[in-house]
Amino acid sequence: MRAEDVVLLLLAAGKSDRFGAADKLEQSFLHQPIGFHVVTALEAVPFKARVAVVSGTTLDFAARGYEVVHNARPDAGQGHSLALCMAAARAHEAAGVLIALADMPRVTAAHVWRLLDEAKGPDAVVASSDGHAPCPPALFGANHFDTLETVEGDQGARALIRAGHHVIASPAELVDIDTPEDLAALRARYGVD
Repeated sequence: MRAEDVVLLLLAAGKSDRFGAADKLEQSFLHQPIGFHVVTALEAVPFKARVAVVSGTTLDFAARGYEVVHNARPDAGQGHSLALCMAAARAHEAAGVLIALADMPRVTAAHVWRLLDEAKGPDAVVASSDGHAPCPPALFGANHFDTLETVEGDQGARALIRAGHHVIASPAELVDIDTPEDLAALRARYGVD
């Protein structure tokens, strides 16, 4: 699937309960906020459009080229964030959507290009995997948009992802920051504070 036909949906509206009171997306890693790493990594991929769903963060995704959708109910889970984004994807007449998480700071453009390469048409479901479990980033063809609009809670699109095609990446690339300990381990791995 061509990047030019795909809308990037960046989920950046989680409650971050396990991280504590601080906004984990604003925490620094390698001299920029966690939430901007995937933005920077994917800025050269020529997506049809970029949409970020947010709640409570002060990070300015609009200044980085994203349409911003506000989620007033982050407690409703990723499914609600996804439903909010899908209207924007439909408005752009996307052939597919690539769902990425703002708390995955090591995702690379090379990996996303491999997901795009594996996506064949409107029935495509192509997810990332560390060799053990599928996860985002994940790409969905247009025939799955109705399902993506109706998923509920934090399970999001996991059932679709499990049944889809999986592209293997290093576990280090697919690290997801959920707790202060996760961030500390990531910083330690790269020798930064």
